[in-house]
Amino acid sequence: MGKHVIVGAGQAGGHLAERLAGQGHDVVVVTRSGSGPEGVERVAADVTDRARLTRIAQGADALYNCVNPKYHRWAQDWPPMAASFLGAAEETGAVLVMLGNLYGYGPVDGPMTEDLPLAATGTKGRVRAKMWEDALAAHKAGRIRATELRGSDYYGPHSTDQSYIGQTRFVKPLLAGKRVSYLSDPSVPHSWTYLPDVAEALAIAGTDERAWGRPWHIPTGPAVSALEVAERLCEIAGAPKPRLYEVPYPVVHAAGWFLPMAKELRETRYQFDKPFILDSSAFESTFGMAPTPLDDALRTIVAASRKSEGSGN
Repeated sequence: MGKHVIVGAGQAGGHLAERLAGQGHDVVVVTRSGSGPEGVERVAADVTDRARLTRIAQGADALYNCVNPKYHRWAQDWPPMAASFLGAAEETGAVLVMLGNLYGYGPVDGPMTEDLPLAATGTKGRVRAKMWEDALAAHKAGRIRATELRGSDYYGPHSTDQSYIGQTRFVKPLLAGKRVSYLSDPSVPHSWTYLPDVAEALAIAGTDERAWGRPWHIPTGPAVSALEVAERLCEIAGAPKPRLYEVPYPVVHAAGWFLPMAKELRETRYQFDKPFILDSSAFESTFGMAPTPLDDALRTIVAASRKSEGSGN
């Protein structure tokens, strides 16, 4: 068993910490406030403080970047954090495992594979692309060992209100029989990555040297529309038939003048206007990990939602 340092205790970092701790590893979770799940060491630190992060990561086998800055501040917040991660990984020898996304590819036609060029022209896509390009360059130069795991939009227990089909904005209102707004056409096929699968893939990447030196797509099930997800969710839960409605694009666009989050969504709108499909066959075949079937995931989500309601949360 080894020491694993996870920076970020949000929807992915929390799942990862619990999984690694359950496997018997020593787990340290780093956040600005010192929050995190029970059963692990929790440390309060500013990730941009390279010296502090390096001290925390001393003796670590792996250092995981599971941070998620505010959406509208990526261009300002990511570069100093990314530089700190690179420095800490180089000084400690810990494998740097980056939790990435698909923004770096930009708009594509057809399923996305890891060999696609990072051709994004938008701000957020270029930020993410440069983070991996810098890490890969350091890996090739022998300064660090690094890998990046990329998933599509998350869903599952503990998903935040930023998730299109997450607990707050999608699951709970549907189970309550309420109408749910969707910021694009809900009938367009889309890849959704299940959060426990994110944690499992990250844990593999931090402990298996075959993962290092290249990016991977997190095992993700076949693309389905948000409407199909809603229908299966409600059928499994015995809830009323789902009522999804598309928010017209002019409304979303206008909201961007007042809401930073809505403004940022303009850049990634392409991901929802036509089929957005992730191919994760490389990771699946290499490491023998299959994505959780949609119905199994939805049963877990329904059970978690009911447990949360029963506890008053």
